Amino acid sequence: MTEVSHAVFLSYASQDVEAARKICETLRAAGIEVWFDQSELRGGDAWDQSIRKQIKTCALFLPVISRATHDRVEGYFRLEWKLGVDRSHLISADQAFLLPVVIDDTPDDDERVPERFREVQWTRLPGGVTPAAFVERVRRLLSGEPAQTTGTPPAASRVPAAPATRKPLLALWRSRAALLAAIVVLVTAAGYLAERLVLSKRGAEVAPASVFAPPPHSIAVLPFVNMSGDKEQEYLSDGLTEELLNSLAAINELQVAARTSAFSFKGKDADIGTIARKLNVGAVLEGSVRRSGNTVRITTQLINAVTGFHLWSQTYDRNLGDVLKLETEIAGAVASALKVNLLGDVAAKIEVGGTRDSAAFDAFLRARKANRSGDEQQAIAGLTEAVHLDPTFALAFAWRSLVYSNLGGEEAAMGLTPQQVAQRQEADAREAIKLAPELAEGYAALGRFAEEALDFPQAHEAFERALALAPGSATMLTMNASFLISIGHFDEAISAARHAVTLDPFNGNSHFIVGAALYFARRYQEAVAAFAETISLDPLQRGPYALRGKAYYMLADFESARSSCGHNPGYWASQQCLAMVYNRLGRRTDAEGELAKMKSASPGDGFAYQYAQIYAQWGDRTKALEWLDTAMRLRDGGLETLKTDPLMDPLRKEPRFQAIERELKLPN
Repeated sequence: MTEVSHAVFLSYASQDVEAARKICETLRAAGIEVWFDQSELRGGDAWDQSIRKQIKTCALFLPVISRATHDRVEGYFRLEWKLGVDRSHLISADQAFLLPVVIDDTPDDDERVPERFREVQWTRLPGGVTPAAFVERVRRLLSGEPAQTTGTPPAASRVPAAPATRKPLLALWRSRAALLAAIVVLVTAAGYLAERLVLSKRGAEVAPASVFAPPPHSIAVLPFVNMSGDKEQEYLSDGLTEELLNSLAAINELQVAARTSAFSFKGKDADIGTIARKLNVGAVLEGSVRRSGNTVRITTQLINAVTGFHLWSQTYDRNLGDVLKLETEIAGAVASALKVNLLGDVAAKIEVGGTRDSAAFDAFLRARKANRSGDEQQAIAGLTEAVHLDPTFALAFAWRSLVYSNLGGEEAAMGLTPQQVAQRQEADAREAIKLAPELAEGYAALGRFAEEALDFPQAHEAFERALALAPGSATMLTMNASFLISIGHFDEAISAARHAVTLDPFNGNSHFIVGAALYFARRYQEAVAAFAETISLDPLQRGPYALRGKAYYMLADFESARSSCGHNPGYWASQQCLAMVYNRLGRRTDAEGELAKMKSASPGDGFAYQYAQIYAQWGDRTKALEWLDTAMRLRDGGLETLKTDPLMDPLRKEPRFQAIERELKLPN
């Protein structure tokens, strides 16, 4: 039986159900059709599809705003609001569609309400009590009355007991300033702005907009909404989103926005059009995940970001062990909707290295979440569980190898020596490749191991193979670019890193690799600009400040270098940088003080390579070469960049330095 499309869609948080019910009953008593899920949804209905359909076809969208909606950072009502905002962009500006109501004292500049809601008039209905004047206003709007964006409503539609509110002048100014600033940034940096911006809420003309022309077959996968009613299940919805994103990236004809940038919109009230423009993609895939035991319901929809129209949607009920097959099915449907010609065995590319064991897959997703949270020990434990449950799970072996490489001194807490960690790292990488010879992550893990072991020929071969298998992966691009820097292939490194930025524009690490490549290529002024972009995206990351300071140092701008290096005074890289800068400023005592801080924080030879850099810049070649010999004896990781390191330039004509370069067998 076909569902009826009602005139008014009532959207609310579950805590506000009684107030919403009062509004619904009052409107219905006046003969106005209202879609209210408490009474409309019957057992067995595909409730998610019903809601999407009603929002797509309703005449008025009425969001109920309250302290409950402010306090809840997550809830299905937020997806409803997002769908309502998306639809509003398709409706003429003089046609009413959004009709927000407030049922308590929530301020009308509430930052957790979509900006689109704040652009239209709000009405206060305390506790859901709905006066006749509001009912009359709804009736008039349904009959075609033009929408009013601000100001006092006409006398016929005023609600004396609960007057509509207006935004304070300061809040309005801030809103306009933010929007205008966004225009400047987008037009300057990206060269386009697709949506027309209303400069005044009082009827000023609309500013002309440039054409939004994203790359063909470009797509972003937004974080799927966790509908399981359990915050602890967030790892599942996030993990499934990431796995689907990786599946789409395996299709060479698609350009897929990387995880970090796509997930930067999680929990934010940004409409599809805005997200698409910021990521420069032509389509957006979003959805929700509901879990019951080992069964998951995944609802997906694909939206054309240029037109705003839905291209495809589907709901799947699957066992968690069937996710591999499901990823292939969804990826194929998306590719078909985007009119992408699938070449070769796409299923084989998507499913390579995966598992059909639901428990192993669940352990893998939990481990990946722990790794992103910086808990490497928990990540290794989860990945170990995954490969124990499924010894053929190649992707889990590959990721365990990569996590081992990031332990950063924590191996002692696990009862392991650095040598044992290296052995496990290599063994896992080789097992991943043995199980799945076409798995990019396996070769990336082997490349990481070989690079750290200073086996440059093997690292070069492994990273090239990884990138060939996954050319659309921002992770493979940045890992390859980082290695190419160490062997002096700067043009290739810069190109790969900039490609990664295109796929992952909001990932500070992508911009950092661009800056590093420019720095090692001796293009210091460009490097400074790239590091500034990194810092703007991730101001808490310490590395960019120190490396930007070194770029300033090489430009002989010592005051700027001192300022940038001094941003994190307790960080070893900042101390090293300041030791060189103070020396050039004639402050030798301060320079030696910074070196002493490094030695105090890490007794012994832990910073052997960095000490060699300092002494080389101080002009003490004897001590620099002594520390370089120590670094060679310890196989110090800093030696990875010996061939291209600008700070080592004073030593390059020294016979001992040249002998070390030959011993490392650095590729040309």
